[in-house]
Amino acid sequence: MDDTPYLARGVQMLGTDSSILISSSKYLNDPRLREWVAKIALKKNGSDYPPAAEMYELINILNDMRDYDRLEALLKEERKDNPLLDSWLAEGYCSDYAIDDLKDCAPGTVGGIYYQAATKGSYEVQIVPNFKPQNQWQYYSLRAGQTHDYEHILTGAGFNYIGELLPYWFRLATIDTHIKNKELAGEMNVMGILGTTRYLIRTVLHYPETWGAALKCIEQGISIGRNSDPFWMAKMEDVWNTPLEEARAQLGVRGAVDLDTEAEGEIWSGLKPK
Repeated sequence: MDDTPYLARGVQMLGTDSSILISSSKYLNDPRLREWVAKIALKKNGSDYPPAAEMYELINILNDMRDYDRLEALLKEERKDNPLLDSWLAEGYCSDYAIDDLKDCAPGTVGGIYYQAATKGSYEVQIVPNFKPQNQWQYYSLRAGQTHDYEHILTGAGFNYIGELLPYWFRLATIDTHIKNKELAGEMNVMGILGTTRYLIRTVLHYPETWGAALKCIEQGISIGRNSDPFWMAKMEDVWNTPLEEARAQLGVRGAVDLDTEAEGEIWSGLKPK
């Protein structure tokens, strides 16, 4: 009679001559990523190591791990059956404006909303330093950073920590919806799934009173990503002077309502007493 507990059955531990941890997962094999996942998932929030710094660390880890030749091949293949992505990559448009270029945009327009949020929060227009992309993957990565703040506005996310969940889940859903090759979609979503998972675990472990707001952001992000056009490819400068609701209609953004998560974001920051 097998006395092995039901949930533990089927485990087959393999032997190895390796003197270090090794597995079939390149992610598990990287000691920096193992440390990052454990630290970032379980820590509390504090001003000594803010979430932006966590992502900067993750970006550098993933950059060292990526198979860029494979990524270029996947993008090249995807372009054959995805005319919108093909034309987007062929044009290769990059933004080069400064925040003061939006100062004359009227209140309630996309540019006006962005200008107010950026100046109030002292945000940089470029999340990562600007550079000239040398290949397709670099272009995708650059534009993802250049349009991120607009995705906050267009999806209805607040500019606060809980609000970050909405554009995260929009991206995770829209990439899966509009990228045909799922290997490529997975590669495009690696940073997003690791970035958002830290929020989910920490919210439940340390800030459960904000979980309801987090779920609303996740639900809305997925819905918009599934039902909207891939507006992450848009030139956001084209809608600077367009009122928000008109811009959403123009870009094919569907299902967005503005969510107020400011109070929950302050709690989640760890800087405001519960």
